[in-house]
Amino acid sequence: MLALIRPDSWFFPLFLHIAGAMVLVGALTLASISLIAAWRSNSPALIRLAYMSLFYGALPGYIVFRIGAAWIADKEHLTDSNLSWIGIGYGVSDFGALLLTISLVAGGVSLRQMNRGRQPSRIPARIVTGLVSLVLVAYLVAVWAMTTKPT
Repeated sequence: MLALIRPDSWFFPLFLHIAGAMVLVGALTLASISLIAAWRSNSPALIRLAYMSLFYGALPGYIVFRIGAAWIADKEHLTDSNLSWIGIGYGVSDFGALLLTISLVAGGVSLRQMNRGRQPSRIPARIVTGLVSLVLVAYLVAVWAMTTKPT
């Protein structure tokens, strides 16, 4: 019912928030699937695809999603509220930013080794696989919280 009475000025910030979140989750899904597939083959192409999707998809998606979240929360005057779904969203978002940053650093080190002609190490790829999969599950929980809005 709330969506029916939402002012028109809220549509663009909400669109930015949702579009950024969709790009973020899509890039994390691509990275996770690519890294899981690279476990067996140890394919540098799959590892490179995963790290590039994190850098060119997940990072910009995260930035747009957080800007949209802050903007729509300000427009709806929810910045000082104690709603559980907002707490879940901000908590998962902050935790996800930390794990995404760690994944990007580990991926950058691994990509640098691959660009120098070395065989990619399996250890950073497996660490990033676990981190990205954990972040993906956490964001899916946040999507659930945003859509069902538990009190």
